[in-house]
Amino acid sequence: MNLLVKLCSRLAVSPRPLQVMPSRASAYKHVEKPAPGTGKAFRRIVHYPEEYTVKPLNVTNLGGRDPVSGRMVAKGIGGGIKHKYHWVDWKRLAPKDGSPLVEKVFEVIEDGCRTGHVALVGQGDELRYIMATENMKPGNLITTYSEIPRIPVRPKEGDAHPIGALPQNTKVCCVEMHPGRGAFFCKSAGSCATIGRKVGNEVLVTLPSKREFFLNQECIAIVGRISNAIHSSIPIGSAQRLRWLGYRPRSGLWQRKSGIHGRKIRAPIPIMAITKPREKPAEAITFTLKTF
Repeated sequence: MNLLVKLCSRLAVSPRPLQVMPSRASAYKHVEKPAPGTGKAFRRIVHYPEEYTVKPLNVTNLGGRDPVSGRMVAKGIGGGIKHKYHWVDWKRLAPKDGSPLVEKVFEVIEDGCRTGHVALVGQGDELRYIMATENMKPGNLITTYSEIPRIPVRPKEGDAHPIGALPQNTKVCCVEMHPGRGAFFCKSAGSCATIGRKVGNEVLVTLPSKREFFLNQECIAIVGRISNAIHSSIPIGSAQRLRWLGYRPRSGLWQRKSGIHGRKIRAPIPIMAITKPREKPAEAITFTLKTF
C-alpha cells in the first residue's frame, strides 16, 4: 500500500516538465498538386514585360517543380525543347465609334508553347499576335466588328463578330465568356464552337465537349476553327519525341498483372451447367373477399 502511495505522489508532482518533440513530418512544407482549371501547371514561367510587345519572351521551365520550394509536384512534366513565348492578344475589340477595325496578316508561325498556330497581324503602327484560323494565310485582311444588325451577317473566316450577329450553325472559336474580357472558350488546335438559337439578349453556344452555354450576345467570337487541326492525330513515334515535347516517362511502378497498381488477379468464374431451360415462375394466386 505504501509503495502505491509513493508511486502516485511521484506521478502527481513531476520535477521535469513534459516536452513535446516536433514530428519529423512537420519540418517539411506540404505542396498541393495543381488543381485542374486553376491555370497553374508547374510547366513554365513566362517573364512578361510591363507593356505589350511582339518580341518573343523568355521563359523559365519548371519541370514539374514548385518555384517556391523546389519540390516535385507534377511528375509527368520534365525536359523538353526550350521555346520562346509569343504573347497573344486575346481581345478582338473594335473602335468605340462603331467603325470596323481592318488588320492585315503578315505571318503565320508555329508556337512551341501552344498547340495552334499564331498569326502576326497589324494595323498602322500597331502589331500583335492572335490565334490563326484554319485557312488564314499571309496577306489576308481580317475585320473586327462591334455592331449587331437586325439581320444576321454573312460570316467570313478570320473576322470577329458579336455572337448575336452571327447566323445559326456558324463555327466560331476564341469565344468570350463575358463581353470585353477576352477569349475564354475554344483556344486549342482544331477546336470550334457552334452558334445556336437566340433567346432575348442571350445566344446558345455549343462547345466541342457538347456542353451548352447561354452567353451574352455582345461576346466576341472569331469565325472559323483554330489552325493545326491535325495536332491530335500526329503519331508520337518514339519515346524520345515525348521527351522533346516535355513529358517524362512513367515511374515504372505500374504493372499490368500484379495486384499493386494494375489489373487484379482474380479467380476464374465457376462453370455454370445449363441442362434445361429455366422454368417460368408460377403465377401468383389472388383471393378476393366480398363484404356483406
